[in-house]
Amino acid sequence: MDQLDQDNITPTSDSGDEVKKDFKGLLGSIRKFLSDLLEIRTNTDAVATKDSIIADIPFKGHTSWILICSIFIASVGLNANSTAVVIGAMLISPLMGPILGMGMSLAINDIDTLRRSLKNFTVMVVLSVITAFLFFYLFPLRDESSELLARTQPDIRDVLIAFFGGLALVIARAKKGTIASVIFGVAIATALMPPLCTVGFGLAIGKPWYAAGAMYLFIINTIFIGLATFLVIKFLRFPMVRYANSQRRRFIARVASLTGILVMIPAGFTFYQVFQESLFKKQAQEFLRETIEVYQFNSEGRYVDNLTKIEYNDGESPLIELVCMGDELIPENIVNTWRTQKNQYSRLRDAQLNLIQGGRDDSEEKFNYVSELYERNKADLLNKDEQIRLLKEEVENWTKNAGKQIPFNDISKEARINYENIAGLSFAYKIQTDFNKLDTIPVFEVKWKDGIRQNQKEDEAKKIGTWLKLRLQDTTIVVKEVD
Repeated sequence: MDQLDQDNITPTSDSGDEVKKDFKGLLGSIRKFLSDLLEIRTNTDAVATKDSIIADIPFKGHTSWILICSIFIASVGLNANSTAVVIGAMLISPLMGPILGMGMSLAINDIDTLRRSLKNFTVMVVLSVITAFLFFYLFPLRDESSELLARTQPDIRDVLIAFFGGLALVIARAKKGTIASVIFGVAIATALMPPLCTVGFGLAIGKPWYAAGAMYLFIINTIFIGLATFLVIKFLRFPMVRYANSQRRRFIARVASLTGILVMIPAGFTFYQVFQESLFKKQAQEFLRETIEVYQFNSEGRYVDNLTKIEYNDGESPLIELVCMGDELIPENIVNTWRTQKNQYSRLRDAQLNLIQGGRDDSEEKFNYVSELYERNKADLLNKDEQIRLLKEEVENWTKNAGKQIPFNDISKEARINYENIAGLSFAYKIQTDFNKLDTIPVFEVKWKDGIRQNQKEDEAKKIGTWLKLRLQDTTIVVKEVD
């Protein structure tokens, strides 16, 4: 019996060992496959990569003129709102060389290359901004196009594009037989040229906040491209620069390490800030979808989503501002309910919720009001099609209101001819309510000549009222005597 049990157990144990062996073999195969798939060190030419990056650092002669021409092309493209022209300018721009030089020199402790890179980078930025400033200052057409305004408000996506674009660029440069298409693609994706043009544009039109936002975007791109370069060079284990003097070698290593840390600190802080702003805006959009976007207006009111303002302001005084047009006002108790709902979102508790509502039917005031709002929020309307759609809707509303306008000049001339006892005529809209609805009533006030009897005034007023209702096709007209 014992022999039989042993015979039954042994095959099972052998089978388990075989499964374990097969599983280990599978893991080994997967590991080898991934290693072959993702390994980049074996196909890296460190010497050629370093030489090519150093060769792109100098910024003089032909390179300077290429930069000036590319800046002009990018400025024209941004001014004309032409994405294709902007892409063409980015393809010929030599802006990337000094940035890669800074990242590589920090990674290999090459202080001389770092010094040259910083000098050429400074010249590059100053020359680009001056060229863009002169173009926009002297060029007669300086419209704030969506291509320009898109470069004034960086967010988390710009950080990610710059970092992964920098990774792709350095990896491509390190490969034996550089992949030119990758270099061109990174030049387009990271978009170093347009922010510098926008800096010049902001300075030329006297709006330094445009220039500050664009320079912030350029700095983000620069830092994260340099950081990506630093990490890839370290990963590929490029040989460190050796110095004969051991004391100098240690000093250079410390300076390079300190500089790398100083660069990474603002990079980390920037990433944290834009990430927090992104989370704030995400919750704000969720809040709007659950409140104002599902609110049902009973009559003429509507929510103008294009003019919604969501501002993080570094978390110090965040703001959510909503705009509603039309005669119907949203009740205060509903607005208070929305404020309570807002506080249920962790990142919106300190945000101020403002609601701007229209409640008058004066078309001229509406025109001025919407125009002011549009100018104030133009930087947020980055999509040209959305701008056109919004303006078409507002023009239709103004056209409807224009039909209600009173041709007062013609009316006063006709009244003077037909009614000789009139000494003066005035007109205004009167807003009244029975607490159920709000009405706008056109009111004419008549000033009579001296010596006219009261009953004659009343008869004349009735005739004028009948004439005006027929003449203007409006039965709501009221005629009153000036006290």
